[in-house]
Amino acid sequence: MQTIDAKPGTEKLPSPSTARSGPGTPESLSAPAKPGGHLWIVVLVAAVLALGLIVWRVKQAQAAALAATTRRGDPSIPIASGLVLRKDVPIYLDGLGTVQAFNTVTITPRVDGQLIKVAFTEGQDVHANDLLAQIDPAPYQAALDQAKARKLQDEAQLENAKVDLDRDLRLTNIVTQQALATQQALVRQLEAAVTADQAGISSAQVQLDYTTITAPLDGRCGVRLVDQGNIVHANDTNGLVVITQLRPIFVVFTLPEQTVEVVNREFAKGPVPVLATGRDNFTVLDRGTLTVIDNQIDTMTGTIKLKAAFPNKDLSLWPGQFVNPRVLVSQTNGLVVPANVIQYGPDGEYVFAVKREGTNMTAKLTPVKVAQTQDGVALLASGLTEGQEVVTDGQYRLEDGSKVRLSDTTLNATGRGVGRGAAGATNQPPRPQPRTEIGS
Repeated sequence: MQTIDAKPGTEKLPSPSTARSGPGTPESLSAPAKPGGHLWIVVLVAAVLALGLIVWRVKQAQAAALAATTRRGDPSIPIASGLVLRKDVPIYLDGLGTVQAFNTVTITPRVDGQLIKVAFTEGQDVHANDLLAQIDPAPYQAALDQAKARKLQDEAQLENAKVDLDRDLRLTNIVTQQALATQQALVRQLEAAVTADQAGISSAQVQLDYTTITAPLDGRCGVRLVDQGNIVHANDTNGLVVITQLRPIFVVFTLPEQTVEVVNREFAKGPVPVLATGRDNFTVLDRGTLTVIDNQIDTMTGTIKLKAAFPNKDLSLWPGQFVNPRVLVSQTNGLVVPANVIQYGPDGEYVFAVKREGTNMTAKLTPVKVAQTQDGVALLASGLTEGQEVVTDGQYRLEDGSKVRLSDTTLNATGRGVGRGAAGATNQPPRPQPRTEIGS
């Protein structure tokens, strides 16, 4: 191995091979680092960062809660409130009924023959005496002519018999009593024959008239059951068409037997108003009056059947339609609150009344008695006074004596407005608004 002489004052550098394997040089210094050591360092750093992020979020949440508590200033519960009103409340009896046509007529032929004309269209509105169909009248016209001819023949014989009778009466000294009586009987016989002929003419005329089929009432035609050209018979059960009278129209319904006394009392006073409402029990389809109260109670169901008539001018009621009739039996003046204000507990019904002492507000549990609840309004029998303030929203979080406040988003300018509760919160700033009264 060759060496390079260094200049005076300098050291000799070993060759590369000597530097790699010379004595005193650890082999580990020249070995590469293991990759596992760097991974543990990365995991440790990530864990420290995650822990720091969690601690930061917790502190932020605590700071936000503290700020909210500071802004609110008290632990009161947000509510909405309203005033108890006195007003006239209609009392209805609700039933379940079905619309029924005022009149339903199946048009059937009254004589046999060929249907030569159909004068109506399906679904057409017709009026009384409008032409519906025509049956071939030729056979019946011929029968009428025969009856008239028979009468003329008998009338001629009658006239001749009367002439003979008059002659016999003038010659009573020549004609025997027996011959006179026989001639008188012949005259009466021919008179009866003429009368029978007249009856036959009338019968033939009726049969001829039956070949022209007209509408018996105002109504709407249904589906045509027989086509033109068919042979129809007087004993056909299906008929030609069904006509239903839609204006006016009936609603047949039932009420519990407990209501019979009330309904009879109001029915005796005069017309009883009835509302026909839809399936939602809110939309009024038509207004009518009670017309019939059945004469007996159904012992199987414990109900009584009633019938009400409606003008049905806009055809909002249709035969076979299910409706919810509401019978107006009385109208009372009393205190009302929304139905959702009423709460139910072990001791009965109660509400939370709002008690104000300066700027402080508390909820007071107040027992009440409800006379009737309908249409989302409760009529009170006792427990509250007119103008008293009650909780209308947020009462499910309250207890007797709970501190309350009106919802921030619904306070009016005076701070005594009616709140809408949490459901009424918006992102818009609160605007002044007047107090909303219950039942208005």
